[in-house]
Amino acid sequence: MKRRIDDYAIIGDCQTAALVSRNGSIDWLCLPRFDSASVFASLLGSDDDGCWSIAPVDDRFDATRSYRDGTLILETTFRTASGSAVLVDFMPPRDGLSSLVRIVVGLEGSVEFAFDLAMRFDYGRAIPWVNWIDPETMTAIAGPDALVLRSPVELHGEDMHTKGTFHVEAGQQVAFTLAHQSSHLPPFEGTDPEKGLNDTEHFWRVFSDRCPDVGAWTEEVKRSLITLKALTYAPTGGIVAAVTTSLPEVMGGERNWDYRYCWLRDATLTLMAFMELGYYEEADAWRSWLMRAVAGDPAQMQIMYGVAGERHLLEWQVSWLDGFRGSRPVRVGNAAAEQFQIDVYGEVADMLLQARSGSYGGNWVMTV
Repeated sequence: MKRRIDDYAIIGDCQTAALVSRNGSIDWLCLPRFDSASVFASLLGSDDDGCWSIAPVDDRFDATRSYRDGTLILETTFRTASGSAVLVDFMPPRDGLSSLVRIVVGLEGSVEFAFDLAMRFDYGRAIPWVNWIDPETMTAIAGPDALVLRSPVELHGEDMHTKGTFHVEAGQQVAFTLAHQSSHLPPFEGTDPEKGLNDTEHFWRVFSDRCPDVGAWTEEVKRSLITLKALTYAPTGGIVAAVTTSLPEVMGGERNWDYRYCWLRDATLTLMAFMELGYYEEADAWRSWLMRAVAGDPAQMQIMYGVAGERHLLEWQVSWLDGFRGSRPVRVGNAAAEQFQIDVYGEVADMLLQARSGSYGGNWVMTV
């Protein structure tokens, strides 16, 4: 049986995001965008639908986790009878390609880890063609997409998974990177894990350090801001409602919708939170996205759009996925884009009016 929804933590690069379970398995990731087809979809199916697990071989471990202060860098600490180690998960700010980095650091004693990677494209349907370029570099290709794995430990194929085991001693570090690219290009040279970690920490600290002191709730507010920032699509300024599709409103029910799109109502509430705390750059980027998305006759304004302002969000069912804890159907796209909801006009107008009047911050005025 799948874990609870709240057993998952998010990491991302402000263009897409992954969900990491408490036991060290990445069970959801769409590449290269929030609304792209998944490469890891076991959240909505089985491990054979795509996942990446790094966890102690001894499954009697104790796991605790937290984010590195002021960042979206997730640290999961495993404690076993033989020792302890921390798994550091993050997605560096993009330099052209999306990368996922996982670093295992030994803390005490010795811990043996199991590595299990199942790469699946198209929501678990497409098993890729896997090829080892050299002992540390593997490519996985399906149609236009490719993943490039760089691993310092020996791995092997087993039942359409890539598996292996490795040990970490106290003070030792083992790093893995997985990058997405177009399949017709030469394999990506790779992200330096340490540089990626430093760049990621710098990116998030620069963002979160702008949060003003709000008293006893400062840390909670800062963490909320980081989460909201993770839901923004940096190239356009769009803000998605969630990074997942088809998580059920009621367990086992049919109300399972795709929320990887930009609802105007949700985004206005996010923008008001940003402006209240002085995050005007994010607000201005969304305003620019909005003007492009609704360009034309105001009567054509939709309640939601794609992350780049797409209007056609055709809804269809992924019949081969069982859904979260059997909650079917699994849906991609959202037919609600065709709905008329009059309150959206008021939500958008209210946000733009308050921004233009300088209600948030005083020294900054949004051009409308």
